[in-house]
Amino acid sequence: MGTWAIGPYGNDFAQDWVEDLQESKDLYFIEDTLNNVLQAETTEYLEAPFGAEALAAVDTWARLLGKGGAADEDSERVDAWVADVLPKFKPRADIGEKALRVLALVLSEGSELRELWQDSEHYAEWRASVEELQRRLSA
Repeated sequence: MGTWAIGPYGNDFAQDWVEDLQESKDLYFIEDTLNNVLQAETTEYLEAPFGAEALAAVDTWARLLGKGGAADEDSERVDAWVADVLPKFKPRADIGEKALRVLALVLSEGSELRELWQDSEHYAEWRASVEELQRRLSA
């Protein structure tokens, strides 16, 4: 996986996900991503590509709620998508609940993405960014 930043959009998997997101004009793609990741609750292992996509989906959801992270070059296309979708956006509690469950999976022992970050010198920063996203969504 090509990774250049600890943020949710700072890797190839997330950027590919963002490209697909731009073809969507509603919440279906975000919810579908979350549902796919939640299947790992039964398999007990979440592969890294799905974990990276999950973080992008959850952060996109947070941006729709006005609880997103900092806007930067990596989030530019997401921020444009959010601006397009926001006028017709209606928050759904079920997606928020799924988003929090997904973040717990990404941080769990059964997450390959967590394992990869744990093997890097930036693990503490990455974990702190995911936990910050959890806090923003829970607030």
